[in-house]
Amino acid sequence: MLKGRKLFSLSLIVVAMSGCAVNSQPVSKAEGEQRIQQDKIAMFSKQEPVTAPITLYDAMARALKYNLEARLKVMEQALSQQQLELARYDMLPQIAMSAGYVGRSNTSASSSRSVETGRQSLEPSTSLDQNRDVADLTMVWNVLDFGVSYVSAKQRADQRWIADERKRKVVHTVIQDVRSAYWRAVAAERLLGRIDSLIDRVNQAREASEHMSAQQVGDPVEVLSYRRTLIDAVRQLEEQRRALSLAKTELATLMNLPLDTAYTLALPEKDDMTVPQLNVDFATLEQTALLSRPELKEQDYQVRIHAAETRKSLLRMLPGLEVSAGGHYDSNSFMVNQSWADVGVKVTWNLFNLLSGPAAYKTAKANESVSEVQRQAMSLAIMAQLYVARANFNEAQRQYKTSEELSDLDGQIAGQLRNRYKANSIGELQLIQGELNALNASLRQDLAYAELRNTYGQILSTVGLDLLPKTLPSDRLADISQALRQSESHWQKGNISAMQSF
Repeated sequence: MLKGRKLFSLSLIVVAMSGCAVNSQPVSKAEGEQRIQQDKIAMFSKQEPVTAPITLYDAMARALKYNLEARLKVMEQALSQQQLELARYDMLPQIAMSAGYVGRSNTSASSSRSVETGRQSLEPSTSLDQNRDVADLTMVWNVLDFGVSYVSAKQRADQRWIADERKRKVVHTVIQDVRSAYWRAVAAERLLGRIDSLIDRVNQAREASEHMSAQQVGDPVEVLSYRRTLIDAVRQLEEQRRALSLAKTELATLMNLPLDTAYTLALPEKDDMTVPQLNVDFATLEQTALLSRPELKEQDYQVRIHAAETRKSLLRMLPGLEVSAGGHYDSNSFMVNQSWADVGVKVTWNLFNLLSGPAAYKTAKANESVSEVQRQAMSLAIMAQLYVARANFNEAQRQYKTSEELSDLDGQIAGQLRNRYKANSIGELQLIQGELNALNASLRQDLAYAELRNTYGQILSTVGLDLLPKTLPSDRLADISQALRQSESHWQKGNISAMQSF
């Protein structure tokens, strides 16, 4: 018997040592390449192809449907819903069922010994079969646990609503990012061709200047100064080109398009680039922001969650009433009743909860108070954001009007310089400088308009209104784009109630 125990102990040691010796292998190159292919398919598959120039609302629709960050929030929202469904099961009684076979190598027998004389008072006997079948079905329900589980389920429900508000915040952010990137991409698509054309002309003038310098024609200082001015013009154009060239890439990233996808934008005409107006009084905007901002709604739910935690801390200090019932079966032939049912009721009380309960209650009340103060501080911050957004919009309006006037003047000057150049009354450098000024003015005007649209959309985002309705005819891009267009039309007309009814 002792030898068997030693062998068993040695076997346990060997198994434990072999378990500690397990090592993991590094990810192989083939596994990495397979992962790359799978990720590319997952990122860009099942997308509607780009078949026409993309409007602002098309870009927003693509970003909302395919943007990975937005898709992640949708998945988190779905996970929160599933966690709520799971929490509801915690309120049900615990039901356990077991069935099996019990056997032993010898008979389970026993005898008795007198506690007075020390002599054996009963010969060895048994009342248990060596092999038997057993089965149990037991239900236990603790009323206190039910109460705590019910409050926890209410907290899960509030967390589900928090997930909804976080999804709304992501939608607002994605729409605002697309709006900003789209108008900068419009400026890029409108001006990159003109920049490239002017760079070619400047380079031709540089080659002519270098030829004159090699032939030693004219004053060397004037020739070198002329070349320096041309090189500086190229530098300015290249800086502008670099600033604009990444705008379409940024927009493609937001729309989750493969970065090598060739796409064009639906460019508005200059006459169509109207200056947006704010047609809602500021008091209404402020009230709407305090009602609609996702962050404030999330904080409302946080206050409710902490209030529920306070109730849970009180419940845990109460005694629990435990009700049990079960059915049992045992094939033991010595038993008179091989199957039976039983019920029970008992009171349980964790007395340590009486010691920790007051501290837990104070902590929960403190969390509740902190949440309320956080909500008030956030309300003040949101009102400040709204004031800043309005000030930025007003300033963007003034800057756009100024840049529009300058662009018009520089365009007229460039036209006059072209006429003089054709009449041979000025040199090419003066014409290039004038066209460069006109191009810079056009760029500043387009970027000022992009900033104007950006600040206009920032007010909408700060107010917390949803451009995306809660219900859509379908999830097709065309339907999403049309719904966004309609929502923004309501906003531009100052019809906030129509947006809130979505």
